[in-house]
Amino acid sequence: MKKMKNNAIVCNIGHFDNEIDMEDLEQFPGMTVENIKPQVDRFVFPKGNGVIVLASGRLVNLGCATGHPSFVMSCSFTNQVLAQLDLLKNWKETKAYKNDVYLLPKHLDEKVALLHLPALGAHLTTLSQEQADYIGVKVNGPFKNDTYRY
Repeated sequence: MKKMKNNAIVCNIGHFDNEIDMEDLEQFPGMTVENIKPQVDRFVFPKGNGVIVLASGRLVNLGCATGHPSFVMSCSFTNQVLAQLDLLKNWKETKAYKNDVYLLPKHLDEKVALLHLPALGAHLTTLSQEQADYIGVKVNGPFKNDTYRY
């Protein structure tokens, strides 16, 4: 890091806290550390150049922000639970799933969205049969095909 441009900002957006060698940086001979603000430190090398390290080299999305907002986590975990329930139900009844990777069926994804709308102060109206026919979906969904990417 001593060869980086002066005041380069270094952060870890990977998966583990060991992706930036903080121990060697902290123990570099003659190193001084200036705390700029919480979770932002400037490590100054003996020649005066420095690097700015965010979140002490730990995961920046957790250290410098609020991490994963609880609403996003709720959507993710609800998706996982519904997928597990669907997997169990379909495996017991039909043995439909083999050992493979599957996309979450849109009807489950849309159910998760529907369950979370009240937290956003929103609600869905029901399509009329005429509206559903016009856009080519069932009145109660799913409203996108399984290959559609949101």
